[in-house]
Amino acid sequence: MRLGVLDIGSNTGHLLVVDAHVGAAPLPAYSHKEPLRLAEHLDESGAVTDRGIDALADFVASALVVAEDKGCEDMLPFATSAVRDATNSDDVLQAVRDRTGVEIGVLPGEDEARLTFLAVRRWFGWSSGRLAVFDIGGGSLEIAAGANEWPDVAWSMPLGAARLAREHLADDRSEESIRTLRRKIRADIARDAGNLLRSGAPDQAVATSKTFRSLARICGAPPSGDGPLVPRVLPCEAMTEWIPKLAAMSDEELGELPGVSPSRTHQILPGALVAVGIMDIFDLPELEICPWALREGVILERIDAIRSAGG
Repeated sequence: MRLGVLDIGSNTGHLLVVDAHVGAAPLPAYSHKEPLRLAEHLDESGAVTDRGIDALADFVASALVVAEDKGCEDMLPFATSAVRDATNSDDVLQAVRDRTGVEIGVLPGEDEARLTFLAVRRWFGWSSGRLAVFDIGGGSLEIAAGANEWPDVAWSMPLGAARLAREHLADDRSEESIRTLRRKIRADIARDAGNLLRSGAPDQAVATSKTFRSLARICGAPPSGDGPLVPRVLPCEAMTEWIPKLAAMSDEELGELPGVSPSRTHQILPGALVAVGIMDIFDLPELEICPWALREGVILERIDAIRSAGG
């Protein structure tokens, strides 16, 4: 069957059209996305602004047209931290429902981590043993670990790259501000690190998301054009050496780095601070990059439900 997965993230609205069949990997057929940057369309009270709501509703309406044009039998719409954490979350969802008829479900942070873990487990398989998965989004960081298809532990923290850029580095990228942010990131990650470590060190540590892919590319990983099957890693030592260079670069210079989108230049430095913080605290020399993430996890869960129902 052909499915449309409508992912309303903190940075981007993304409709991924896939051909999904029981017993087969989801096959991407078409991609439609817009840089909504909802994490940055917030007022002082933490509410999504009218401009942000309009951008979201317009994107959902356009996604409906694309899904119909591409022959989708069903659409799976969900939103993550930007909508989840907004003080007017219900009003945002109601506005989109009134204008488009689409009912967007909001994924709790733990479910976001759990479904991303499922996608990574299916990609790498059982040979990964005990698996640890890290996902930096625009609004949150998800961490999950376990030896099965579902993680033993899964949690979410408000350490997304766009959120940190907006709240800590928007007006001040001084050495002291960066040091303060570094300290906060590491304290927040370390606070719950025992959730993962008490069951032992992971056999394989994996990262997903655009932020991690961009950081790996900066450190020399092959470009996306080489295909999803090419191994890619983010080395801790190389990323650590890059941080002072990133801090010294202008947005224009950051936008010229390989793998960095112009709309995400402000997120690269906080994303790098989170990535190195993860590797240091969990004593990981590198993170392997997985091309599958949350969207694929949502698809796989749907395929599993179809299988269970005998469809």
